Amino acid sequence: MASTGHGTYTDDEHLVASVAGVVERVNRLICVRPLNTRYNGEIGDVVIGRITEVQQKRWKVDTESRLDSVLLLSSVNLPGGELRRRSAEDELAMRDYLKEGDLISAEVQSIFSDGALSLHTRSLRYGKLGQGVLVKVSPSLILRSKTHFHHLASGASIILGNNGLVWLQPANSAVEAGGFVTDLEPVPISEREVISRLRNCVIILAHHRLALSDTSVTYCYEASMAHEIKDITKPEISEEILLETRQRLLEQRG
Repeated sequence: MASTGHGTYTDDEHLVASVAGVVERVNRLICVRPLNTRYNGEIGDVVIGRITEVQQKRWKVDTESRLDSVLLLSSVNLPGGELRRRSAEDELAMRDYLKEGDLISAEVQSIFSDGALSLHTRSLRYGKLGQGVLVKVSPSLILRSKTHFHHLASGASIILGNNGLVWLQPANSAVEAGGFVTDLEPVPISEREVISRLRNCVIILAHHRLALSDTSVTYCYEASMAHEIKDITKPEISEEILLETRQRLLEQRG
């Protein structure tokens, strides 16, 4: 018999959900993750956040969780990926690296006793985000997987943050210089159109509570190609696109 986890209870030997949400199974343990909830971070999660404050040897980051997250100066790569002790000069130059309003991708390194998240950007794939589009969805729609960074066949890249923030950017926006340099060259119209279409596809999937992955986003994108970008969020067209997307996902799962 299955064990009761968060969001479930037993009633006459039947396991019943106490909240509306997504079923998660770990061996015999069954949990239900609520659809509308604040993000509760776990170690290893990939998150997207916005710098809200520069403090002594740390940055405060809004990651859509209950408390602001913390990014320590010792938890970032210095420009160029240098590995050395942080000096007083590094502390004085913190705003040159990241300042208020900057968007970053990071990984949850640990969780403080009060529940606040400690982040790091030591991998060169993490760091400051440049030009792109940010879409906010429910964290319950982002499934934990081995990778949350995807290069799509459409010619764009997507970061699926476990905290419900999705970042879309041109495929050539690679993180360089330890994650502090961003490409501010004008983005061609063709790439903007791809990103705009992907943004609308993410909104359609999220509105209909379909889990977001590189596969579901790609299928939705391909199903939308028969329509103008501005039209695909219209109810009758989005239903048609979603029907085709669901059908392809079912076929893929066999």
